[in-house]
Amino acid sequence: MTAVKQSLRAFAFAIVASLVTPAIADERGGRHGEGLGLPDWLRVTGEVRARYETLDGQFRAGGGGGDQILVLRSLALVEADAGAFTLGVEFQDSRAYLDDPGTPISPGIVNPLDVLQAYIRLDLQDPPGFEETSLTLGRQTLSIGSQRVLERVDMANVIASFAALYWRGVTTHGDELHVTAFAPVARLPDDLPSMDDNRMSGDEEQWGRRAWGVHWRDRNFADIDDLWAEVYLYGLHEQDASGAPTPNRDYLQPGVRLSRAARPGVVDFEFEAARRTGSRRQSSAPGDIVDLKVDAAMLYAHAGYTFDHPWRPRIALDYIYASGDSDPLDGRYGQFERLFGARRADLGNTGIHGPLTPANINAPGWRIEIAPGARIDARLAYKAAFLAESRDAWVDARLVDPQGLSGSFIGHAWDLRSRLWLVAHSLRMEVGASALIPGGFARRAPGGPRPARTLFGYVQLTQSF
Repeated sequence: MTAVKQSLRAFAFAIVASLVTPAIADERGGRHGEGLGLPDWLRVTGEVRARYETLDGQFRAGGGGGDQILVLRSLALVEADAGAFTLGVEFQDSRAYLDDPGTPISPGIVNPLDVLQAYIRLDLQDPPGFEETSLTLGRQTLSIGSQRVLERVDMANVIASFAALYWRGVTTHGDELHVTAFAPVARLPDDLPSMDDNRMSGDEEQWGRRAWGVHWRDRNFADIDDLWAEVYLYGLHEQDASGAPTPNRDYLQPGVRLSRAARPGVVDFEFEAARRTGSRRQSSAPGDIVDLKVDAAMLYAHAGYTFDHPWRPRIALDYIYASGDSDPLDGRYGQFERLFGARRADLGNTGIHGPLTPANINAPGWRIEIAPGARIDARLAYKAAFLAESRDAWVDARLVDPQGLSGSFIGHAWDLRSRLWLVAHSLRMEVGASALIPGGFARRAPGGPRPARTLFGYVQLTQSF
C-alpha cells in the first residue's frame, strides 16, 4: 500500500472513530448521562478522540525522512455524589497505529486501557475565611495555576496522573490555596515491542519518586480587578526502586507569577519565574553515585492586546527561557528540566513533532489569535529558538555538541492551530500545522539528520459526551 493510500485510509478511520460514540453522546439525550435515565447523584462524562499526524523531515538524532501516526484516545469518567463526599473513577484507553520503527513512540503516546483516576473527594467544613474547601485522595490528575509545574495535558495522547493528596481552598474573596503531596504513576507498557502492539499492562505508582507543593493564588491583587498574583514552593525527592532507577533528584523550586487574562480593549500580560536548587546524579545508571549541585531557572513573559472587534483579534509578544548546563564537567547541573508541567501552550504542537520543550531554551516570539465566533478560533505563533547553553542538549532532538562548536540557534519555529465546533459542545474538529526551519545548531550538531526543513500537520476530531 502506498504512503498516500495509507494516509487517506488513516484519515477516514479517524473520522469514523470520532463519530462512533456511546449513546450518552447523543444530542437528544444531552450530556452527563441525562439520556440514560441515571439518578441525579451519578454523573458520566468522557470523550472519544482521533488524530492523524504526518511529519516530513525528521529532526531527531537517528531519524530521517518522514513519519505518520494515527492516535486514538477514549476517556470515561464516572462520579457518584454522596453529598459529603464524591467517588470518581476515570478510564483511559490510548492507542497508536500506522507507526513504524522510526516513529518516536513513548508511554506518552500509547497506554491501552487503564485506570487514569480513582479517588474520593471530601467536601470539608470550611475554616474561617474560606467558603469552599475539599480534600481529594487517590489516583488523580493535577492542574494548578499556569500548569507549568503540574498539568493535565491536552494534546498528548496519554494523560499523566498521580497518587496524591490534594487540598484546595477558596476564600471568600476568591483567593485560592492549593496543597498537595503526590507520587507519579508510571505509564505502562514502556518497552517498544509492547507499545508497537498496543499491549495492555497496568500502570503503577512510583513510590520512589515523591513530590509536594504549596501554591497560593491571590485574586484581584492590590485591589486591581482580574490581576492574579501567585507564589509557590514545590519539592521533589527520588530514590531508586526495584525496576525504576532515577537520577536521585532532590529539588526545591520556589516561584512567582503575575497575570491578567485577555479581554477586549485591555492589555493582558503574564510573568512567571522559578528557581530550582538541590542535587541530582548525572544519569539514572546504578553505578552513577556522584551528586551534582543543581542551580537552574525558568522565566516566562508575555504582553498582549485584544482588539474590540467581533473577531476578537489578539496580538502578543512572548518570551520563554529555561536554563541549560553550561559545563558538563564542572560538577554542577544547570538544566531546568521539564518534569510534570505544560509545554504546548508556550512552545507549540507536540505529538510526533514537538521540537521545543522548557529545558535549555531561549526563545522570543509572537502570536496572533482570532475567534470569529463562539464555535471557531485560530492562532499563529512564531519562535526564534536558541539553546540557552550551546554545550548542553537540544533535549527533544537528543542532539548535543559538548564542545559548543555548532552554535546555539535551533531555528525558526512556526505553529498554527484552528478549532471548530461542528456540533456545539459535542463534536469538535481541530487542524494544525507546524514548520521548523533549522538554524546553525540543527544543521551542524554531531549525529543530526540535518533536514532542509521539518513540516508537520494533523487533523483531529473529538466527540465529547
